[in-house]
Amino acid sequence: MLTVMDGLMLATGFCGALTLLYLGRRAYHVFTVAPSVACHFSPKGGCTDVVVREIKNARHEVLVLAYSFTSQPIAQALVDAKLRGCKVEIVLDHSNEKDEHSDLPFFIEQGLAPLIDPTHAIAHNKVMVIDRRTILTGSFNFTHQAEAENAENLLVLKGHPELVAAYRTNFAGHQAHARAPEAQKKPAAAHQHRAA
Repeated sequence: MLTVMDGLMLATGFCGALTLLYLGRRAYHVFTVAPSVACHFSPKGGCTDVVVREIKNARHEVLVLAYSFTSQPIAQALVDAKLRGCKVEIVLDHSNEKDEHSDLPFFIEQGLAPLIDPTHAIAHNKVMVIDRRTILTGSFNFTHQAEAENAENLLVLKGHPELVAAYRTNFAGHQAHARAPEAQKKPAAAHQHRAA
């Protein structure tokens, strides 16, 4: 026969289990991202704004593999992420060492340590991995021209841990054979777009 005390202990145990279940589900939703895919297009389709927004949401880490990099808003967003305490790692195609419009010198001036991938004929990646949760990829180069003139696409993938793992592994492979940028002579025309 159950006493009142036995009944209270059973009820407390049941309520405690429900509370634990509730807290577990809340924690799951706080620390995981629901799978989603969004696509964006250019020219003038807002791809740059999407990339900047995702970088602004970064809290821990931004990994970048890029062929060409001349987008001042995206470059500044990466610098701002570093200033917020995020780890920002960048691997660029070797053509950035010779491109007078490249943001490579800006990254170096701002204290980032971009690397150069000299191994491939073209390191034609356009990828960012943010906080081990979000992947940005597609044909969209991180350039002004890609936003303003080119027909481009950008995919934003969230909550796909298997893809994040694959892209992080790919990033590590390129980072492993990359090197520091060679010393550059700054062309007189470099970074004039920043003075405006």
